[in-house]
Amino acid sequence: MRRDANMGDFFAHDLGLGHIAGLPYLAVALAIVIIAERLDDVRHQFYYWTAIVIVRTAATNSADFLAGDMKLPRTLVVAGLAVALAIAVWLSWQFVWRRREHKPNNVLCADLGYWISMFLAGTLGTVLADYCSHNLKLGDAGGSLLLSPVVAALFLAGCDRRLLWLPLYWTTVVLIRAAGTTVGDYLASRGMLGLPLSTAVNAIVFVVFLLLWRERSKSAAEPAT
Repeated sequence: MRRDANMGDFFAHDLGLGHIAGLPYLAVALAIVIIAERLDDVRHQFYYWTAIVIVRTAATNSADFLAGDMKLPRTLVVAGLAVALAIAVWLSWQFVWRRREHKPNNVLCADLGYWISMFLAGTLGTVLADYCSHNLKLGDAGGSLLLSPVVAALFLAGCDRRLLWLPLYWTTVVLIRAAGTTVGDYLASRGMLGLPLSTAVNAIVFVVFLLLWRERSKSAAEPAT
């Protein structure tokens, strides 16, 4: 997602909170969103996507802290995060998600295990994007051209609900994050829109897309006449 990639940089740099000092604020914001969702009797997607932006913002800052501030080798960080994500998904499956297998659409319920996995996947995708841009010396434009077709191929492979297969689902999440980071960094560069304008534009596009998707979903759900 380009939106939360830019949001992470904006949160850390333009607001001056840094990569670590802002994480407690994001944790509190996520807790507020989850509690509000539990108290709201109306079912809609606002809370989910707000939580996604918050978690991905935290993931961006965590990735920049590990590979930037701490100067850990990106290959080591990618390997460690990949193992951590695999363990988190496996534990969630063994102890929670598998028990919902007989219930339609509940295998990927947005519970604690899901958000931990989403945070790890977002952090992994961000570091992977930086590896493509910097270690492979492709730049943000070259990284975008490399990663975007991979994401498209994963979406095609996930047709007919195959995307609900956990390894494919989380691989797609990681690669979407990686591609979104390279595209977001490219648009936020000085030669393009710059970080504040890029963040604002991506936010508007994101909201419009969700509104159009919501209307399309409502239309598809209406009985045929």
